[in-house]
Amino acid sequence: MATFADKLKRQWRHWSTLTAATRRAFPPDALAAITGAIKAGEQGHRSELRLIVETALPMQAIWRGATTRQRALALFAEYGVWDTADNCGVLIYVNLADRKVEIVADRMVDQVIGAELWREVCQGMTAGFAQGRFQASTLAAIVMVNGLLRDHFPSSGPRPNELPDQPVML
Repeated sequence: MATFADKLKRQWRHWSTLTAATRRAFPPDALAAITGAIKAGEQGHRSELRLIVETALPMQAIWRGATTRQRALALFAEYGVWDTADNCGVLIYVNLADRKVEIVADRMVDQVIGAELWREVCQGMTAGFAQGRFQASTLAAIVMVNGLLRDHFPSSGPRPNELPDQPVML
């Protein structure tokens, strides 16, 4: 359980992490490359992939003590990642203030791709982020996720794009 001091440190970190940090980590050319990787990867499988990058949690979430996982689940619902025809949407959620990555998968994906594989993807991203390699780490994660989805949910031909490919920046 987090101590009072830990809670204050987290609140301070979220309050002091500015959107400028997010723009430096994910400039327009990085966002364009990420959008292209999502779009290209989705051509090989039936899933929908979303990336949401959040600078810091909203203050009310911090006061409630919301975890990064809880926030990812809320955004999974809010952005309709669960609402795909084949029930195989996947969200990669990045919280820069907490320096954490979470992956939330819809029920069809969750049945066949285990939590350990998702942890590996998240750990690869956070390790790369720690070295300042935001674009490269994110692109590597997208390639990994698209590969897993292609293996388990291969495309059977052209299909509609159900969710936007552009990352959501909060």
